[in-house]
Amino acid sequence: MLAFWAGSAMVATGVVLHLPMFLMGRTTHFRLVGMPMSTGMLIGMGLIVAGVGFAAYGLLPSGREQQIGSVSIVPPEDAPLTKAHWIQIGLISVALVIDVMKASSLGFVVPGMRTEYGLSFSAVAVLPFVALIGTTLGSFMWGALADIYGRRAAILPAAVMFVGTSICGAMPSFTWNIIMCFIMGLAAGGMLPVANALLAEILPTKHRGWCLVLLGGIGTVGGYFATSECSALLQPFFGWRIMWLLGFPTGIALVALSPLLPESARFLLHMGRIQEAEETLARYGSVLRSDRSGNTRTEAIAAGVSGKGDSGSITGLRPLLGLAAALTLAALAWGLVNFGVLLWLPGSLMAQGRSIGLASTLIARSTLISVPIIALTTYLYTLWSTKRVLVAAISVTTVGLLATLLGDRAPSLISNPLVSVSLLVIGTSAVISILLPYTSESFPLRLRGRATGWVAGCSKVGGVIAQALALAALVPAFAVAAGAIAIPTIGSLLLIAIFGHETRGRDLRELETLSRAASQD
Repeated sequence: MLAFWAGSAMVATGVVLHLPMFLMGRTTHFRLVGMPMSTGMLIGMGLIVAGVGFAAYGLLPSGREQQIGSVSIVPPEDAPLTKAHWIQIGLISVALVIDVMKASSLGFVVPGMRTEYGLSFSAVAVLPFVALIGTTLGSFMWGALADIYGRRAAILPAAVMFVGTSICGAMPSFTWNIIMCFIMGLAAGGMLPVANALLAEILPTKHRGWCLVLLGGIGTVGGYFATSECSALLQPFFGWRIMWLLGFPTGIALVALSPLLPESARFLLHMGRIQEAEETLARYGSVLRSDRSGNTRTEAIAAGVSGKGDSGSITGLRPLLGLAAALTLAALAWGLVNFGVLLWLPGSLMAQGRSIGLASTLIARSTLISVPIIALTTYLYTLWSTKRVLVAAISVTTVGLLATLLGDRAPSLISNPLVSVSLLVIGTSAVISILLPYTSESFPLRLRGRATGWVAGCSKVGGVIAQALALAALVPAFAVAAGAIAIPTIGSLLLIAIFGHETRGRDLRELETLSRAASQD
């Protein structure tokens, strides 16, 4: 861990060397455009690059793998959440809030950035577009690294990069902001999918579903709330740059709390790192035992409760390829709706003769529905059915798209714009709340990081496509866009109905057993 802490210190020092540039602008309301970059800033950039490398190296496995026989974790299915579980839930919640703050800050810095650098609307739109590309690539990259090096080893380098990319706030040129924004996107892209993979493997089956769904909602709502409050409090005094510099203290806090974040015991056992797995399981009151055949088996000794779950027997493994295709289409469709249709909606309403005030009111009232919808989705996902809730959420989104396509020709019940917009908001809020939790519960351990990263990345790909069309001034007619997006949405709905499986109450060991059986076939 010496390399990790030394690297983190190097990154923090590199950021501190940029602060004099920021403070030089205190007499001009922190306008730095046109100022030359100092030698200290260049040295700081070098320290940040080297520090990220050191920190990542320090998180690599130690190479103490041990060859073992059949290994499994036998969790107490109905065991209550322990203090150790609550610590992990709290820490991941903080991480997700910080993660969302990085992305949501874009909306708060663009107006001030456009004014300071004298940019047009189309020129400044490059910034969120580049950030979205970064988050897309980051989701793919961190998801793969999580399966190779570990869940913890993928989350913490992202936190260190959060610290480093805060130097955006001291960059005197727009070009440097674009570069740093892309790197920030790389760091932020994998936090949520990898966190879902980690939590799915450490939580008792009884509590896994609601925790995963609720944490995704808390991270999103908490991140946007924290960003808006910080903007309201700090921007009037420090300008738009302070929103980037907030990544310094928040990232440092996340790195400082890293000793409280253990690696997934399931992943450690999968890699043969027995001693580390024993130490991790001890936090949750569990021990490792060897059966009579000499194979190592894991049995949780907590609350003295054990069970099979309530999902019933599973007769065979569903084709993972079909499920992956279904979730890929669902993610792409969600990105197109969230970053396309809902963003193009105000312009479309105004083109129909409605005022900007009416359009804003319509969207605001529809958006208010998302908070109780997340709560309802969490409840149904936990106590009813994970597959049926996902199918229902995609169905609501589909109806909203079709209502938008048909407009006044739609049935009277859904022809009102408030109804169609509400359906889109309800459907997309529910879909994004459960898409990654469902993915993390549906794929075996050796593919879980890649699968969650892939689905998260595909949701951003939809956004990249939508934003690219906007930048190129090729946005189709609103009804045409809604109809085109309805095609992959309906495709995902059919594929999930065919290839999806129930994950509520399912012991993750079943996935491992079925995966091994499928690979042998």
